[in-house]
Amino acid sequence: MKDITVVIGNYNYARFLREAIESALANVQMNARPGSDECVRVLVIDDGSTDDSRTIIESFGERVTPVFKENQGQSSVYNLGLALVQTEYVLFLDSDDILYPDACGEVLRAFGSGNYAKVQFRLDVISEEGVRTGVRVPHSTPPSDCAALLRRGWLYPSPPASGNAYRVSALRSVFPIPMSWQHRKAADFFAIYGIALTGAICALDSTLGGYRVHRKAEDKRGDSIGQAGLSLGNCEDVSEVERSFPWRWETLRHMIRTRLGEDLPAHFIDFSYEKNRLCVRLYEASTVERWRWLMFESRRYFASLVGNPYWSAGKKAGALGLTLMCLIPSRQINHFALRYISNPAARFAMRGSVAARG
Repeated sequence: MKDITVVIGNYNYARFLREAIESALANVQMNARPGSDECVRVLVIDDGSTDDSRTIIESFGERVTPVFKENQGQSSVYNLGLALVQTEYVLFLDSDDILYPDACGEVLRAFGSGNYAKVQFRLDVISEEGVRTGVRVPHSTPPSDCAALLRRGWLYPSPPASGNAYRVSALRSVFPIPMSWQHRKAADFFAIYGIALTGAICALDSTLGGYRVHRKAEDKRGDSIGQAGLSLGNCEDVSEVERSFPWRWETLRHMIRTRLGEDLPAHFIDFSYEKNRLCVRLYEASTVERWRWLMFESRRYFASLVGNPYWSAGKKAGALGLTLMCLIPSRQINHFALRYISNPAARFAMRGSVAARG
């Protein structure tokens, strides 16, 4: 029998949690049909929530396996979940995201079609209310052998946490994540990139879930998207991404060195990270400051764009054109270009705003 555990990690997301659990249980029902050799289990780990999360989890009774622990961050949830699962495969679902009913079935069939360490799939970007925006992530498809490029420092295109399923034995060969205050977040970074060095990756073109983009209460003041519209994730602003990525890479290098006996390059190459640095430097900057940065401090950004092994020439040309729009002495054009470069949610918001005005 092919089996998979959906591990739902939650911290104070009671407003989304029920929908996430119900979406996982829909997969249990879908794969419990007569004649099916696939089994889906649901493990919910609550990381010390102080809202109504416990009541919601307990309302599902024996349909889920609940674990309640003190708050230690997302990495502790991944470490504990991986230690507890007894199935061959695992999928870590963020409690603000959802799975579509046949997600686990398609994932298990993909695992059965080859000797894969990970199966990833696309996610619909959905609004806080659960409405599909028309955007999917990721935008690029990686090769099956991502290890060769990772060994040169290139981070490969991957969906957010909820769009990845792992062979448990492969992930255990890289984990656990070292625990410290700075490792509380972004556990999926270590899983997504560490797993690539243990085996091939299967990238499905199917969209099998929803990635919910929602803004914190403090970011909802006013009508403008502002710099919040440049955020690359729900839990991090653009400045935090710039600070955190280098130590994440260094931690990954340590994990790979001690667990697999390999040495990764001292520096990583990733357009997502470099575009984040671009947005931080140029958003609200004067025309002179934008020209100066693009002329003298953007070498790594353009290297990650032009050398990107996952993009077509047309996509590179489009990104290059948007970047050069930042040289135009217009704040409105600058904001448009940076938001469009930055993330799918911002692109959708801009299209909706333009449509409403039109």
